[in-house]
Amino acid sequence: MTPEITCCFSGHRPPRLPWGDREEDPRCQDLKARLAQALDQAYQEGYRHFLCGMAQGTDLYFCQAVLDLRQRHPEVTLEAAIPFAGQADRWPTADQRRRLALLDQCDLETVVQHTYSPGCMSRRNRYMVDHASLLIAVYDGIPQGGTLNTLAYAIHKGVRTVILPVDADEEP
Repeated sequence: MTPEITCCFSGHRPPRLPWGDREEDPRCQDLKARLAQALDQAYQEGYRHFLCGMAQGTDLYFCQAVLDLRQRHPEVTLEAAIPFAGQADRWPTADQRRRLALLDQCDLETVVQHTYSPGCMSRRNRYMVDHASLLIAVYDGIPQGGTLNTLAYAIHKGVRTVILPVDADEEP
């Protein structure tokens, strides 16, 4: 896929979200709705290939939202960008099952490296940005972490960014 039609994603894991892993929380439901709107907008702008890092939390929200978009637009493709082969080995069983169910529906899986190393998450994020022309990010405005680093890298590379605040009342 060419970067011109590729959109990637970055966002926070449950510990950085005010609702944690309680997806029934209205703030989480609102974020999922805003994420779906951002994906609809990306589709309207010509994006057809979507890259997801498959981490817990907002990555999995994004993955599901792309699959929902693909139900309406079958030409949409979804690529799982996996930082290392054992990414989910230490996750709770329910999260592992959810991830596998989502992976089974992806069109492509790219494993950035076989084993864990301290920089593998950043390498995965750079892979996604390097192959995209749009980054959608769920960002809480705190000046640290992988999402901020991914945003900074995307801006440096000239990749357009769309920031969705964690809470609709917040400004990133």
